[in-house]
Amino acid sequence: MLKLAALITLALAALILAAACGGDEAVVQDGIAFASGRDGNLEVYVMNEDGSAATRLTDNPTLDGDPAWSPDGSRIAFFSDRGGEEESDIYVMNADGSDQTRLTIDPAFDGEPAWSPEGSRIAFVSDRIGNDEVYIMGADGGGQTNLTANAAVDTAPAWSPDGSRIAFVSDRDGNDEIYVMNADGSGQTRLTDNPASDGAPAWSPDGSSIAFESDRDGNDEIYVMDANGGAQTNLTDNAAGDKGPTWSPDGSLIAFNSDRGSAQADIYVMNADGSGQARLTDDPAFDGAAAWSPGGR
Repeated sequence: MLKLAALITLALAALILAAACGGDEAVVQDGIAFASGRDGNLEVYVMNEDGSAATRLTDNPTLDGDPAWSPDGSRIAFFSDRGGEEESDIYVMNADGSDQTRLTIDPAFDGEPAWSPEGSRIAFVSDRIGNDEVYIMGADGGGQTNLTANAAVDTAPAWSPDGSRIAFVSDRDGNDEIYVMNADGSGQTRLTDNPASDGAPAWSPDGSSIAFESDRDGNDEIYVMDANGGAQTNLTDNAAGDKGPTWSPDGSLIAFNSDRGSAQADIYVMNADGSGQARLTDDPAFDGAAAWSPGGR
């Protein structure tokens, strides 16, 4: 009887705790989100960190891509052209694919969303004034503001872990280079200076390094550099094209997409020093734009 009473007490305590925490909170999902054309058009998927259990989150006849996790892992921002215009807009959904909601409504291109570390803002790219610029808005889509305001093409925003700076790509000096600016758009400074193209910056979780892609060695490779632009080092060193780096939350791994195993890209992973490169997806369609969930590793 005492044992039964103890079990009943524990069960009641669990019910009270669940009620206090709220039973309808959004699902937090771990793993790697990515974009894939494996079901006939580009959709957003999520998979385990070992590449297993790939699950489609969007199911739309138009294009969905560029997934970006909210810092708490409960939501994913992405682009979609389902709105009927010729160009895409930014949407957000719960981590399980439910409640897909449109944040931007503009006849121009809006894409490449990136959440701020505290989750209240989203940086994105838009060509609504005639050329690609980096914008910022609230997580609800409000207060959309141009940060770069330059006649050149500015793309690929990536927040520093402390939220104070945004790395981005610009061709304002003649070719694609990586720049950094304060989160309000001030202090725009070039980090790379190479006749080749540098792009897709991604901050390490500790803020000390930035991974990026570059074709300076004759084909696209994943590089890493210090956050101030120093010590730029080739990590992948492969004859195929390697692009789109994303760090695991603990900083030990980098996922990226590569066409080394097929005509279309697949997602690979490696240690942060470039060792241990391994394939995660194996599909004849495109798999790319990987984004590690905050709860991963």
